[in-house]
Amino acid sequence: MGSRQVSEELDWRGKHVTVAGLGVSGIPAARVLHGRGAVVTVVNDGDDERSRAQAAELEAEGIAVRLGDGATLPAGAELVVTAPGWQPDKPLFAAAAEAGVEIWGDVELAWRLRGPDAAPWLAVTGTNGKTTTTRMLVSILEAAGLRTAAVGNIGVSLLDAVLGEEEYGDLDVLAVELSSYQLHWAPSVRAHSAAVLNLAPDHLDWHGSMEAYAADKGRIYEGNRVACVYNVADPATEDLVREADVEEGCRAIGFTLGTPGPSQLGVVEGILVDRAFVENRQKNAQELAEVADVRPPAPHNIANALAAAALARAFGVDAKAVRDGLRAFRPDPHRIEEVAEVGGVAYVDDSKATNTHAAEASLAAYDPIVWIAGGLAKGATFDELVERSAKRLRGVVLIGADRALIREALARHAPEVPVVDLDRTDTGAMSEAVREAARLARPGDTVLLAPACASMDMFTNYNKRGEAFADAVRALAATGGA
Repeated sequence: MGSRQVSEELDWRGKHVTVAGLGVSGIPAARVLHGRGAVVTVVNDGDDERSRAQAAELEAEGIAVRLGDGATLPAGAELVVTAPGWQPDKPLFAAAAEAGVEIWGDVELAWRLRGPDAAPWLAVTGTNGKTTTTRMLVSILEAAGLRTAAVGNIGVSLLDAVLGEEEYGDLDVLAVELSSYQLHWAPSVRAHSAAVLNLAPDHLDWHGSMEAYAADKGRIYEGNRVACVYNVADPATEDLVREADVEEGCRAIGFTLGTPGPSQLGVVEGILVDRAFVENRQKNAQELAEVADVRPPAPHNIANALAAAALARAFGVDAKAVRDGLRAFRPDPHRIEEVAEVGGVAYVDDSKATNTHAAEASLAAYDPIVWIAGGLAKGATFDELVERSAKRLRGVVLIGADRALIREALARHAPEVPVVDLDRTDTGAMSEAVREAARLARPGDTVLLAPACASMDMFTNYNKRGEAFADAVRALAATGGA
């Protein structure tokens, strides 16, 4: 299967490194570099009680910490290692650029610290579907008997994985989820193979423009050795492949929900098939799995499965392992998760649909729908989403701070659809939303929580929002839907 990548050895002794930000990436980065002999100074914007406690721990280990000033570059800095969320326009980075000092993210640091026999990376990015695809990929790789782990933006530190922590020691391959933030600060990462699942406007306040956002996503293809996997239905992803500087022999591999052409994976009569990693791909196709093996078999989830399969096949995994891995996979909570059926109506929790692109994919999976939507819009507009989904809507229940934006789009593009506008943002609003949705729904319908908005106006996070929905549905079921 895939070959190993040999890393370069760096001498950190006496090197002055500035680590930007205390937190899940900054603290381990500071400790790792200090342990290798670097002179580390951590800078942090905040100076609260938690920051002071973290600083005290690091200072006890001999690491300098400067609180309340994340803008000034420490004297003598030779490298800046930043937490991925720090925006590129921070004064610290302008000072570093002026001084000719490189800026790395935690992913770049992990890449540079890989051991001499490092496991290759199969990398995944995209506006939506990253975590599901990465976890599907792990399930397929494990079905093939490979030692692997899901790391990166998925919640497991890449530093832990590449530095041989016991849990991640001696792996064959890493399934690496990468965000646009992480890719922005990772100039030299070179994956075995990588996929960009889709591109839609997101985090534009951070990147500055859609062009800059797409360019950062496209970094995942740079230097790929075997395959650049793109979405046939999203031409912008193929454009990124064309623009990438890859190793000689690296192939462009498409995935599609339609019949695949040569060098593509797709769907034929309910079967996932491969016309990329087969002999005589002009004429032959390899059956991989049935659509029914994908849970749930919503269109965007089938696309995720095809992307995961493409990366696994690029690594040499056989067709049986693709099927077995997809059958074994279970999605994380709050991702198109059916909670219950009450009175012939299905109640589906897709609280993770926090932007319009994700909500559109979710809405495309069901018909007819009573849609529960709303929250923090994050600058999004909803006309295109409503226009494309209007024919599927039985009714809409709106919640959250920016619900008026969705209501106005519905008035323009779906004026005949009944709308319930709940003028409350407390957490109890979800129970009322579910009751109102049940009133609008008929047997055979789906009540779908796909908010198209962030949750923080009403809930701690999308998980809490999804839990509130599920609790409300179970309460409804307990009363028989009355």
